[in-house]
Amino acid sequence: MASAEGGNFQAQDMEPSLLSLEKLDRSSPDLWPEQRVYEFAPVMSPQLSPDPQNLDLEEPDYNLLYQFRLLTALEIIEEVKKLQNVAYQLGLEEAKEMTRGKYLHILNNRKEK
Repeated sequence: MASAEGGNFQAQDMEPSLLSLEKLDRSSPDLWPEQRVYEFAPVMSPQLSPDPQNLDLEEPDYNLLYQFRLLTALEIIEEVKKLQNVAYQLGLEEAKEMTRGKYLHILNNRKEK
């Protein structure tokens, strides 16, 4: 076993089978970024959420936000599931209508002969 002196492990105390001689270089900035990148990124990253003062919300929007604010985490998850189901059903309906339009030749380009 390796012994620790003040929380530091000595390389000579490690088992030879566990010792890696691989040198990790920083040739790939995506895999091994410099430490300064982590300090710089939050400072220079654009704001991801819009400014609340610039939103064009109307009274029904504020009422809906207020209702969502009163929900628990589980209730919010249920609301998200309902929205996903509605979106899925809407997609199925749209696919049926597109197929119907295809068979009725509604979407074809009309060429005058």
